[in-house]
This record gives sequence, structure tokens and C-alpha cells, in this order.
Amino acid sequence: MNELKIASRYARALADVITTRGETEDVISELNRFRLLMDKHSELRDVFASPVVSLERKRAVLNQLLERMKLRPTSNNFLRLLLDNLRLQDLNHMLSALLRELDLRRDIISAEITTAREMPEQEKMKMRESIKAATGKEVRLQFRNDPQIIGGVITRIGSMIYDGSIKNQLAQMRRRLVSQAEA
Repeated sequence: MNELKIASRYARALADVITTRGETEDVISELNRFRLLMDKHSELRDVFASPVVSLERKRAVLNQLLERMKLRPTSNNFLRLLLDNLRLQDLNHMLSALLRELDLRRDIISAEITTAREMPEQEKMKMRESIKAATGKEVRLQFRNDPQIIGGVITRIGSMIYDGSIKNQLAQMRRRLVSQAEA
């Protein structure tokens, strides 16, 4: 089974628990704190991923961390479950899947907008409203700048990409000219 499917199963189960208990934001925040700790100290990730380190030793390390971090029981139990199932080193995937699952339940879509230069706030708001009108869903936008696209906009919504960049338009024009010259 691939990582995405596994992470999605854990995410659905955790989403059920935290939404029922009203702990959604708190648990996400705590799991992010733990993830940042592992990112900052790569040796922790190595310990949890290592087949050489015994599960008992890993549990002892995790228990010490959880005691210091003072997380709520739901977060503690989830991290212990990941450790017992040898998935703690995959916490980044689990968190991404959890956020996607919660967005799905809240009817929110994520979109990434890439432009050659920074967009003014008014343009960003127009973009959000356009995507909301087209999809009928709330929109979480992430903006990136990439000077290589020259101009225009590339919009990614899920797996769909709408490429209105000048770079893409020039490439299409080039392909048409080459195919006409060959004909």
C-alpha cells in the first residue's frame, strides 16, 4: 500500500476523533510542534526510523518527549499509535493528509497561484472570488512568484493545472510554428 493511502487512513480516523471531541485546532497545533521538533533534530527521526533501535527504546524516547511537551491525550495516543505501527517518521505525511481530510469535510479547496511578480491584495481577493464562484467551495490560496513564467498566471487546484503563463503561450506558439513549417 502506498504512503498516500496509508496516511489517508490514519488521517480519516484522527479527523473523526478530533472533530467529535472538538480538539481539531489544538491537536493539529500539537502535532505540528512535535513535527517541528523532529525536523529540527534529525537524529530523532533517525531513531524512530531505525530498525536497529528496539521498539522499547523508541517508546522510552517518545514517552520522555511527550512528558516534556505536555500534549493532550489525543495527541499523545496518536503519536504512540504511529510509533507502535512503525510510522512515526511519516508524521509529515500524516499531517498533510489530515489537513486535506479536514478541508474535504469543511468543503474547502486549496489552490496555488503562481505569477511572475507579487500580486496586489485586491487581485488576490478577485482571484479567490473567481475560484470560489467556479468551484462553489471555500478557497485556501497559496501564492508563489516565479519570474521564469514571464507573465500571466498558473493556477493549480488539486491535480488540475490551468497554465495561462506567457512562457506557456510562447511554447504553444513555437510548437504551432514548427508543425506548420514541417507541413
